[in-house]
Amino acid sequence: MTAALDIIIMAAGKGTRMKSRTPKVLQRLAGRPLLHHVIDQAAHLKARNVVVITGHGAMEVEAATAGGISAAAGFDLNFVRQEPQLGTGHAVQQAVPALAGDGTVVVLSGDVPLTQAATLAALVQASEGGRLALLTVTLPDPTGYGRIVRDGAGAVQAIVEHKDASEAQRAITEVYSGIMAVPAGLLAGWLARLTNDNAQGEYYLTDIVAMAVADGVPVVAHRITDALQVAGVNSPLQLAELERAHQLRQARALMEQGVRLADPARFDLRDDPRTGVRGELVCGQDVEIDVNCVFTGRVELGEGVQIGAHCCIANATIAAGAVIHPYTHIDGEKAGVQVGEGALIGPFARLRPGAQLGREVHIGNFVEVKNSTLADGAKANHLAYLGDATVGERVNYGAGSITANYDGANKHRTVIEADVHIGSNCVLVAPVTIGAGGTVGGGSTISKSTPAGALSVARGKQITKENWQRPAKLPKA
Repeated sequence: MTAALDIIIMAAGKGTRMKSRTPKVLQRLAGRPLLHHVIDQAAHLKARNVVVITGHGAMEVEAATAGGISAAAGFDLNFVRQEPQLGTGHAVQQAVPALAGDGTVVVLSGDVPLTQAATLAALVQASEGGRLALLTVTLPDPTGYGRIVRDGAGAVQAIVEHKDASEAQRAITEVYSGIMAVPAGLLAGWLARLTNDNAQGEYYLTDIVAMAVADGVPVVAHRITDALQVAGVNSPLQLAELERAHQLRQARALMEQGVRLADPARFDLRDDPRTGVRGELVCGQDVEIDVNCVFTGRVELGEGVQIGAHCCIANATIAAGAVIHPYTHIDGEKAGVQVGEGALIGPFARLRPGAQLGREVHIGNFVEVKNSTLADGAKANHLAYLGDATVGERVNYGAGSITANYDGANKHRTVIEADVHIGSNCVLVAPVTIGAGGTVGGGSTISKSTPAGALSVARGKQITKENWQRPAKLPKA
């Protein structure tokens, strides 16, 4: 592709069937707005300019889109508005002034998110030499789609919208996807000739096909068989169906790499809308993933990692041989989470941003770790909190114990040196250091650093009153 390439994305529709205050093109697929999936294609095609046509919810769409596109995308992003909305041809008319007028223009739909870059590259290639190229697909049920009308020799003659099609034309199963590549120098002239003499009273972009034929411009169809690439979204049901189809495709790709998925139909990989990190799951050999697991952002699983059922893992690296038991929540956000080789995590554990766990660390049920480092062999097996802590090798951290890291204004760090035993139900009030090999007795509140090898107990004196009588309720009046 040597010619300059501009992309027009139609994103003005109301999407009334979504029954949502959120504009249709901002509905999320795999964690990211539909429109953002489409714009990504521009980056893959190395377009110089992307023009997004907005209408319904224009301000919201424009703000969400401008803020969600990386400066490294490599193209200029512009918005034009279609007000009122008088059809697809009228929409593209609004975009023409924002185009340079040379090269090739690719027209995309903001609610068709899964078209592959290779498919679009092939479409652009088909348009070379001043041809109008249409992306088409054969569907078993073409209802609602514009039909590709060919002559006896098989040459494309026109696109007929479903509502305007005759019975014979409605029997055609090759349909127009809504995606085309057109010479920029011809587009403006064809658009100027559009009329709204049709059942809908709208200006159809598809009418330029007949104009091209009349003008002697070759019209070609790049036909694909993968209907998922041209599937649009008009309702919550269609969005859910497309989500599952998309996730199943990703699951199959992982299984082809050797990943063992207990049920590929119960697997999710999503972009992270908070950080902008694209959904990516990198797996070593012999990785096993149980049902209903959700992976967000970039997640790396080392060789032999086992992920139990119902886990949510975001922006994390899990080293070889680690086992993540069911119902564990790992969310690295921007800081990330690191889990060392052979570690055992969960069930019902929570690892938050900045958690860095060494080799063979054990984090058990209902244990939360945030912004903390646990060295090799450290254990916190039950009902505990470690925040802003540095934990040494082979530390045993008791059930119900917490690091009190926040004084109401600032956070402070707790240091637990190697081979320390922390009893159950302890509070370590930061900043504090527990010396190597020390022991903290159960139920202690430690607010001062302790020396190495010492036993530290800090709790109220036990008082026992024998033969004590519990107060009795007074009789009712």
